[in-house]
Amino acid sequence: MTPLTERAPREHGVPPRPPLARHPLRAEAVRGFAPWAGAAMLLVLTAALAAGSGQWQGGWAETRDEVHAVAILLGVPLALAAGCWQGGRERRRGTQETLAVAVRGRTAVFLASALPVALWLVAGYAVATALAFLATWYCATGDRPHLGTPLADALVLASAALAGQVVGRLVAWRPAAPLLAATGYVVLGVTGYGDHGSVRHLAPFTTVPSASAPVWWQPPTMVVWTGGLAAAAVLAYTARRRAVALLPLVAATAAGTLLVQTGDGLWPTAPLARRQVCDTSTTPQICVNARYQGLLPQVTDALSGLTDRLEGVENLPVRFEDRPGPPGPDEVELPMITPIGWTVVRGRLTDPEEYAWAAGVTLQGRGECEELAPRVARTDEAVRHYLAPSPLQRHFDEDDARRARSSATARAELEAELATRERLASMGDGERRAWLSAYFATRDACGAEGVPAL
Repeated sequence: MTPLTERAPREHGVPPRPPLARHPLRAEAVRGFAPWAGAAMLLVLTAALAAGSGQWQGGWAETRDEVHAVAILLGVPLALAAGCWQGGRERRRGTQETLAVAVRGRTAVFLASALPVALWLVAGYAVATALAFLATWYCATGDRPHLGTPLADALVLASAALAGQVVGRLVAWRPAAPLLAATGYVVLGVTGYGDHGSVRHLAPFTTVPSASAPVWWQPPTMVVWTGGLAAAAVLAYTARRRAVALLPLVAATAAGTLLVQTGDGLWPTAPLARRQVCDTSTTPQICVNARYQGLLPQVTDALSGLTDRLEGVENLPVRFEDRPGPPGPDEVELPMITPIGWTVVRGRLTDPEEYAWAAGVTLQGRGECEELAPRVARTDEAVRHYLAPSPLQRHFDEDDARRARSSATARAELEAELATRERLASMGDGERRAWLSAYFATRDACGAEGVPAL
């Protein structure tokens, strides 16, 4: 029996409501080329990020820079090619004449084809970026996520897809898509890595130190620059009154002028990178850059043997420092934490013993000396060996022993070196503290004069 709710319209003479027509964007978005383009973007970016994950995982600035690099250098060429291929679809199908007499305007027809590809490409990029952020979140060592640049890159990718669609409509050649991608990759690589003055800041990709952060208006200005150019191209191709393309072109010109005039001021050193977090319970104090404050317990633990042996010693630097620029008075540089992927991988020190040895080298302060007297070189080596011997010292000693068996000079040098180590190690605690205090009073001297003998 038919329900009353279905019979009522007929009884009152009201015709049934026709089904809602589906928007043309829906068919383009769920079928055809667009989903495959998004999947390709996700696969390419994820594979590129995973291949170099040791160089960015654990550092938020490094993650931002790596995602930005692969999105521009690989994502933009892919977006250009995808848009170009989509733009040539009607020509390949032979339906240009049918679309030319469509009820909808030329701009609407263009966007119905171009927007699904652009949105799917952005979706693939968004998923890859989210995976990269999750990969860093579990081993982050400080700082916070940087969202401005990834959001701007998403819009840059959409702009590239729209520009590629215009090229695909204009160029009747099947290899146009891969050639456009190759050209985009070369241009982005040359402008991003080359030294082209302030003009290089017009490129979506520019190499900058990880300690730098863009000023707050740089990402939206880059979006206006690239998006304005893409919008101008679309309107110049589709609009009945092509003069309207001048509006986005003027906006893009203004944004580009601002980027060029600001130059290197677009990427100042981040305020957080100029700060330090310190452990003041040791001598010298141990300070790490505030961007990696989570590493401070590991660094302190790695240097604990060295700082324990220096207890009571005078004339030491006040602290190990870790900030941009040369160390200040009574400071010494902490062994390098950056670039991530060498000393630190995924939030962990890769070799604490080697790190402690490097700290002992920097503590001695003779890095600027071109040449040292043999006695001073032996003394420095003995101090390093006492404070924090290198994990490779046994192999070095074995190599020296092999050379000593075939050379009287090498044998004499090895015997003198071992004897110097033994004299420092055999001292009483008080005598050794006094000797080390006198030794570190001459830590900047390159000559033998004043350096206490062993």
